[in-house]
Amino acid sequence: MRLIFAGTPQFAQVALTRLMAQGHEVVLVLTQPDRPAGRGLRLQASDVKLAALAHHLPVLQPAGLRLDGKYAADAAQAREALHHAVNVLGAKAMIVAAYGLILPPWVLTLPPLGCINLHASLLPRWRGAAPIHRAIEAGDTQSGVTIMHMDEGLDTGAIFTAQALAIGPHETTGSLHDQLATLGADLCHEVLVSLDQGRAHSTPQPGEGITYAAKISKAESQINWQESAHSIARKIRAFNPSPGAWSLLGSQVVKLWHAQAVDNDKATAATSRPGMIEDVQPDGLLIRTGNGQLRITELQRAGSKRMPLVQVLRGHPIRVGDCFSSTESHPSSFSYSKPHCL
Repeated sequence: MRLIFAGTPQFAQVALTRLMAQGHEVVLVLTQPDRPAGRGLRLQASDVKLAALAHHLPVLQPAGLRLDGKYAADAAQAREALHHAVNVLGAKAMIVAAYGLILPPWVLTLPPLGCINLHASLLPRWRGAAPIHRAIEAGDTQSGVTIMHMDEGLDTGAIFTAQALAIGPHETTGSLHDQLATLGADLCHEVLVSLDQGRAHSTPQPGEGITYAAKISKAESQINWQESAHSIARKIRAFNPSPGAWSLLGSQVVKLWHAQAVDNDKATAATSRPGMIEDVQPDGLLIRTGNGQLRITELQRAGSKRMPLVQVLRGHPIRVGDCFSSTESHPSSFSYSKPHCL
């Protein structure tokens, strides 16, 4: 089938390349404008744009699609390109995967078979921008992919198909993302085949079980040691690989990549406080939380790479009694000042 594709990050790139490998012809790609990224804040193309250019596909990067909005000129250019893709090149449907722009009605009704969205959750649970992160953070035991017919609401369209996927106890957003991206592309292909054969049908979403997956902010990736060990462990997995959970050790920002709640909580001194390091072993730091203990096994010092704890300890001693803490700032320098717990 001839398609228009709209998407931006790696999740969408997997769908784009897999759909092409399955025989679909993509005649136009929409993706977000290049954004500054990295330490040098150089403009960086999206994963979808890089994949599209590698396959010699035409790429359009409007900053907006509202014909009466701030980016009306971009929207007008996009409308011309989309009309050409449908009326001249014969695109039957538009596949949307983590695009990042709201599609106005004129886009939704343009392709003959409509706009079809690949969403990384079991709708109506976790509508919105960060469904994978929020599922892990909440302690869900399963996630999945939904393929739906888009309407004007936020992930409210009728469902063509959905498939569940178990969330393992050590699952991170990164590892679950990769599984869901492949699953979603395959489900999308099945729906397109059914649509092409005229046998696809969709079902309205239920009115119960609706939750929203708000976009992840950098502020919430800062660890609050007053929370329980299980809650903190889930957040560390949810924010791996991005934006990365972090805390302060002395005045140094430390990112925490792997951790487990300790079930056999050991008794400690009455002076122990949330954030205090209660034991230091090559295989992990044992840290007091608001409820229970947390074992950190992989972390990253400022200016360094992610490392297992045993490697970190070789050049940077961490002692029992040192404390992880939080401040409103995000300092870049490193020094072990007198520790304190919050």
